[in-house]
Amino acid sequence: MSSAPAIESATPVNTGAASRVVSIDIFRGLTMAVMIFVNALADGAHGLPWWTYHAHADWDTMTYVDMVFPFFLFIVGMSLPLSVQQRLKRGSIAGLWLHVVIRSLSLLVLGLILANSERADPSRMGVDGSVWALLGLIGAGLFLNVYPKSERFRNYARLLRVAGLVAVVVAFAIFRRTTHAGRGAWIDFSYPEILGLIAFAYFAAAILYIPTRRWRWAAPVWFALLVLLNAGCAARVFGLPLHVPIYFWPFDNGAHASIVMAGVVTSQIFLRALPGADERLSAKASTVSAIGFALIAFFAGWLATPLGISKIRATPTWSLWSVGAAVLVFTLLYRICDQYRRTAWAFLLRPAGANTLLTYLLPDFCAYLFGAVGFTWLDTHFNFGWPGVAKTTAFTLFILAIASLLTRAKLRLQL
Repeated sequence: MSSAPAIESATPVNTGAASRVVSIDIFRGLTMAVMIFVNALADGAHGLPWWTYHAHADWDTMTYVDMVFPFFLFIVGMSLPLSVQQRLKRGSIAGLWLHVVIRSLSLLVLGLILANSERADPSRMGVDGSVWALLGLIGAGLFLNVYPKSERFRNYARLLRVAGLVAVVVAFAIFRRTTHAGRGAWIDFSYPEILGLIAFAYFAAAILYIPTRRWRWAAPVWFALLVLLNAGCAARVFGLPLHVPIYFWPFDNGAHASIVMAGVVTSQIFLRALPGADERLSAKASTVSAIGFALIAFFAGWLATPLGISKIRATPTWSLWSVGAAVLVFTLLYRICDQYRRTAWAFLLRPAGANTLLTYLLPDFCAYLFGAVGFTWLDTHFNFGWPGVAKTTAFTLFILAIASLLTRAKLRLQL
């Protein structure tokens, strides 16, 4: 999913700075790489230790795989204050809210395409689910692509975006599935995939952050209140959020929105992303503050362990421990990449982080393309143990390389 994903780019807020915050791109790219790896590993490699997969819903534990999604949410929050400032410099508050709504809806639509591809019924649609998903993704790509300006063909970008939007509308219009009762049905909205969950968490955090963005302590207070909401839901003290569809209550049980808000807090610690704020904290002060924030998150997560530890159940300990880990990883990357300017090692990660939405969709695009042409080799070979790990590693590097080449070719998706 912005970005996941934190899809939107971020730029420093100090006056006159035109370069990107490199550590945000690299953190986003690193998260993308791990996501591609663990998703491919789950589908194509069996017989590995339990901690190499997602923990089951009835387990009270979490693995490193369970922290990939929270890292996406965290980086969405880190980018939020920066993107809000940039948007307000170029337009009005009404334009900002329109952007938030369109961005959330775009992520939701993409999530629904990914979530429904396997539910498509070719006998009712006339096309295979893989072909249907390709139509939707290609259309979305045409609509979301950032086109270079052309003096000769000034309207070509508008025409391609209209064609892409039409393709997405057609894809949704022709979709049909068969329910367990044997009846035909339209799109299944019950699970909007990771991109859809990111859309709701982003929208919920924006509702809280944008009106209170000028208040210095607003983000930490919102984070604490969302954690309390999460704890109250886990303890069954608050029943209402558990029975209201996420489409009407984007905060859900508070876990996902709290992780996004933790990213906002971290962004303020390092980048001082506040209107009219003073200069940024010194390197030492920001590092100490960030480590302190991470330790508080770890300690609060430990206190909440009686409520369970589970990504599937979105418990407070899972979200808080993920926040603590994300803060520490970003702190390290910020010192290495932005303060010491050591970035050459991340040559494959930076394009993935700068062009996140394209990179996120590439593995699914490949899977649908392989399904449409009947290519099954990856599913039937090297799918057990360490050979499966080697195959998954090669696939991850392949996707990162393709993302880098497409980024250099000026193919960039942006919400």
